[in-house]
Amino acid sequence: MTTPDDTTSALDRIHREIADGYDEELELELEEARLDHMLSEIPGYTETDTLDRKIYFRELFRLQHELVRLQDWIQHQKLRVVVLFEGRDSAGKGGVIKRITQRLNPRVCRVAALPAPNERERTQWYFQRYVSHLPAGGEMVLFDRSWYNRAGVEHVMGFCTDDEYEEFFRSVPEFERMLVRSGIILLKYWFSITDEEQAFRFNMRISDPLKQWKLSPMDVESRRRWEDYTRAKEVMLERTHIPEAPWWVVEAVDKKRARLNCIAHLLSQVAYGEVEHPPVVLPPRERREDYVRHPVPSDMHVPKLF
Repeated sequence: MTTPDDTTSALDRIHREIADGYDEELELELEEARLDHMLSEIPGYTETDTLDRKIYFRELFRLQHELVRLQDWIQHQKLRVVVLFEGRDSAGKGGVIKRITQRLNPRVCRVAALPAPNERERTQWYFQRYVSHLPAGGEMVLFDRSWYNRAGVEHVMGFCTDDEYEEFFRSVPEFERMLVRSGIILLKYWFSITDEEQAFRFNMRISDPLKQWKLSPMDVESRRRWEDYTRAKEVMLERTHIPEAPWWVVEAVDKKRARLNCIAHLLSQVAYGEVEHPPVVLPPRERREDYVRHPVPSDMHVPKLF
């Protein structure tokens, strides 16, 4: 017989389980609060208009619920979805990717963040190392930077020749048309921030010991070459904005709005529906008379520091 105390205990456990599931969002909120505190100590700083946290988290949870529905649809219909995230260093690409993947099955939605090509890869067809990361049926792949490295950092920093740069622009429209003809849903996002905003974010990384690792020597050099990167971006958008795979620009000075706007747009680009799932019923656990659970030696336990 179930007593009121049993019911209360069960409800408490359910509450703790739900709260634990949202701890990451709470940690992120604390991170935002920590940032606000750091900002308040900067002389002359005036808080900019940003999205209220309660509204932000409410909408984020709602959109993440829709992302789960999209994931189910992609898996059920065996769709292949590719999403490219491009933009300047510190533009917020990683932040939106984190929020997209947060609730999703990594077997369905995975991230491709390729390092610089090795010696062997540099001798291959340029697109070859990206092709191996394209999705199979029922998968969505998010590229945290993509083959557009050649149009940006490789060109600006002199890592490719002028002939390789021009060949890229001749090839990439046909490459993307081929992907779309094969049935892949291809989305391309450029995260746009201002010169002042990037300088501010870089300075915040310099002063924040938890984020200094994000600032590489290449990032520092990109600040000096802001105008070179701007020209490269403008050429890239002009020459690769094709009907089959258009570019979508995300205004990303306000990170919260950028994340919500990008996720909402992504959801709007795939016509998904509800997938019926059979009810899950836990079977009774088998118990065997001849099984005796063995104790774990005390020296194998992780010390209980907390």
